[in-house]
Amino acid sequence: MLLIAGLGNPGPQYAKHRHNVGFMAADAIARRHSFSGFSKKFRGEIADGEIAGEKVLLLKPMTFMNLSGDSVGEAMRFYKLSPSDIIVIHDELDLAPGKLRLKTGGGHGGHNGLKSIDAHCGKDYKRLRVGIGHPGHKDRVNSHVLGDFSKADLVWLEPLLDTIADHADLMAKGDDAGFLNKIALATGSASPGPAKPEKKTETAAGGKPKPLSKSHIRQARNSAQPKTLPTSGPMADMLKKLFGNKD
Repeated sequence: MLLIAGLGNPGPQYAKHRHNVGFMAADAIARRHSFSGFSKKFRGEIADGEIAGEKVLLLKPMTFMNLSGDSVGEAMRFYKLSPSDIIVIHDELDLAPGKLRLKTGGGHGGHNGLKSIDAHCGKDYKRLRVGIGHPGHKDRVNSHVLGDFSKADLVWLEPLLDTIADHADLMAKGDDAGFLNKIALATGSASPGPAKPEKKTETAAGGKPKPLSKSHIRQARNSAQPKTLPTSGPMADMLKKLFGNKD
């Protein structure tokens, strides 16, 4: 059995927060793979189903983020699972919006949900980190994390959640590289990236763009070719061999 825990905070007032992207991903997986409806258990909401032929339990802890481990740990002990049977989906400040990282183990990076799970389950579980970007200054972190995704974010967020759900079978089978590759191929155009610098165009008097200069090779060819070619005699024959007969 595989336990996939999407992290977030319970209640409609938090539903669209960046901090709740784990809940959003769990919901997308449940819809895509026709899981049972969510019901209350293990101090959370659970749904069960199958992905890639393996029984999977989806869990959304209702303990609030800072106590996520209370819920995840209880489910892990009930089903006698090991940390290697757990995948946790959570928001990540230190990744650009829409970027993903999938790895086993590692530090909590100041994420209180992970810190709580580490305390209850150990550190050797798999983490799917979903980038929400950093606001640029530590004083704005709380309002950024505990704020709604903007309309501009929906351009990459909704396709990303759908693609995570579409390829959850690869994640369930442990094909981490294949999973991340599918995500990159499917969402590369939707994920925001740095703007390309504009090409500068020199202008002549009057504000009109200057014509593009010819390459030094083309300039040399043009300057080397005589303006008037002799039409007969040895010189004409030689010039025709050099420059070709355009007639």
